[in-house]
Amino acid sequence: MGDRLGAILEDGVPRVCSAAVALIAVDGRVAAEAATGELVRYADAEGKPADERPPVRPDSIFDLASISKLFTTAVLLSLAEEGRIGLDEPVTSWLPGGDARITPRRLLTHTAGLPPTRRIDRELPGADASERMEAMVRTPVAHPVGGPYLYSDVGLVMAGRIAELAGGEPLDALVRARVTAALGLADTGYRPRALARIAATEWKPERPGPGCVLGEVHDETAYALGGVAGHAGVFATAADLLAFGEALRLGGGPVLRPETVAELRRDQGAEGAPFRHGLGVRIGDPAIVGPLDGAFGHSGFTGTSLVVDPARRLTVVLLTNAVHPVRGRDGIRELRHAVAAEALRLRDLAS
Repeated sequence: MGDRLGAILEDGVPRVCSAAVALIAVDGRVAAEAATGELVRYADAEGKPADERPPVRPDSIFDLASISKLFTTAVLLSLAEEGRIGLDEPVTSWLPGGDARITPRRLLTHTAGLPPTRRIDRELPGADASERMEAMVRTPVAHPVGGPYLYSDVGLVMAGRIAELAGGEPLDALVRARVTAALGLADTGYRPRALARIAATEWKPERPGPGCVLGEVHDETAYALGGVAGHAGVFATAADLLAFGEALRLGGGPVLRPETVAELRRDQGAEGAPFRHGLGVRIGDPAIVGPLDGAFGHSGFTGTSLVVDPARRLTVVLLTNAVHPVRGRDGIRELRHAVAAEALRLRDLAS
């Protein structure tokens, strides 16, 4: 199943990435799936071949990078459903001394005025994860609050910490209890253990252990925070991510209520972005949706994407490791578009 999809992935491997898995569901049924490449292809930044190069499989596990933000969003919104969080309540309710203009809604729409990133590992090289987190959530506003849109990992780190304070558990436990366990996603979570199934990412000589990063979060800030953060750190298989996307497409059950998902998908009016923005999700993001205009979802820096198109009854997953062995490789946008176009073709055939 998925000969055309397989050909699309093979055209991008190893030019764009060394491993790729894609899944397309139409009306909730898998219409095409493909996996190609090697989980570990390179041993260093110069492209030296790895001694062992295990083939990718449909159940291989990838670092989702910023798609992790959708899991944080789901947790935060589930807490809002219980009345533990108010989306328009000042963050000072949980972070005394913070900026009262910042709210969870502004964090999820990237309109809180926070900087895009903060290399807390370099700022506090001798600190532990809890000390670094405390500094992260105290990051001062550096841009206009309320807009325009400014993508901020710092904001989602803060959102994850607020979820912990409101939910009374660490973020990884909240994601497990409120999302992955509810949906039966056995291969999704932070700090994975099934190393033999994980795709390698970037060559980082500063990390312990030889070779490219394997089984640890690629993102430097998330790594400095212990591997669990609101903006990055979740690993998953394509099938698990598809199930999560399908839950959002069908109204959220058993994770969120339909009215909550409707609000998640509603254009929140963030100005200045090349797409519309919902709560934690991008709507019509030209980097990932291709011909599926109006679809919502998110991408990840490692080369991942989730696209959900309720109007066309489609959910599209692409997992790659486009940062292996180095970042900045060309072609991931075109690969995402080609997979989305194949999804549209399959939908049209099924209609």
